[in-house]
Amino acid sequence: MFGVAGSTNLVEIANYLRGVSGSVPMLAWAAAGLIMVGFAFKAALVPFHWWSPDAYEGAPTTITAFMSTAPKAAAFAAFLRVFYVAFGDMSGSWTMILWWIAVVTMTFGNLLALRQNSVKRMLAFSSITHAGYLVVALLTFDQMGAAAMLFYLAMYAMMNIGAFLVAIAVNKDENEGKGYSFDDYKGLIWRKPWLALAMLVFMLALAGIPPTAGFFGKYYIFSAAVKSGFVGLAVIGVLNGAASVYYYLRLIVYMFLKERDELNESPSLNLSPSMIQVIALCVFLVLLVGLFPDLLLNFATQSVTVLL
Repeated sequence: MFGVAGSTNLVEIANYLRGVSGSVPMLAWAAAGLIMVGFAFKAALVPFHWWSPDAYEGAPTTITAFMSTAPKAAAFAAFLRVFYVAFGDMSGSWTMILWWIAVVTMTFGNLLALRQNSVKRMLAFSSITHAGYLVVALLTFDQMGAAAMLFYLAMYAMMNIGAFLVAIAVNKDENEGKGYSFDDYKGLIWRKPWLALAMLVFMLALAGIPPTAGFFGKYYIFSAAVKSGFVGLAVIGVLNGAASVYYYLRLIVYMFLKERDELNESPSLNLSPSMIQVIALCVFLVLLVGLFPDLLLNFATQSVTVLL
């Protein structure tokens, strides 16, 4: 893009593209396409997602919690700013590409998450689905959609970090070599009630069930999509959200309705106070924003004016 516009400043790139007489040079299209691919890879959008499940599963779970939230948030914030500011006049051309990426990402992530027997891999593939929801917000190309994206990113970080921290706690409680199987969660409500209740909140939030923040995150995104004319995409998103309830509910069933394989009580947890505090904070924020969503939405709306 520097070779075409002579600058990496987003405003100057936009001014160059507006001032081009005739069609936009092919080199500019190629540059915009490569930038889109780079952001899609960073955000784990289909078909540039294959690195994420194995990377998430192979990394220490604390690192996985970070990888599934912070880089994704940074990628989408940069994606929004670059394509809104620099390539806004080209939006008619890349909108349809992102439309299909959103559909395939939401659907494919769900299909893969449905097959998992590892909680860690299930969360990894479900993060791909959530990335698809964020692309829906990106496509609206207005401040309402941008605010919905920032709202969702903030609460997704809380939901996902909390879920991974509970996974760390359960794995530590059982055996370090046992992995993150769904079977490890059998009867968790009888063994470690506070962990089971915390995971219940996170699973309901990730599934978008009220009164959690996840419900309002999806509501704001799909409302922005409908307002921008992407009714079909919003319907597909809602259907994918409904499908995701299955694998989140499956874990809840294991925790609350499945009997333990062993009658003996598992060893007492030896978690650091900081981990307990972070899990409690995540639960509190997910429920607080679920009850008072305007607290975060107003902040996200104000942030959009600074970001764009």
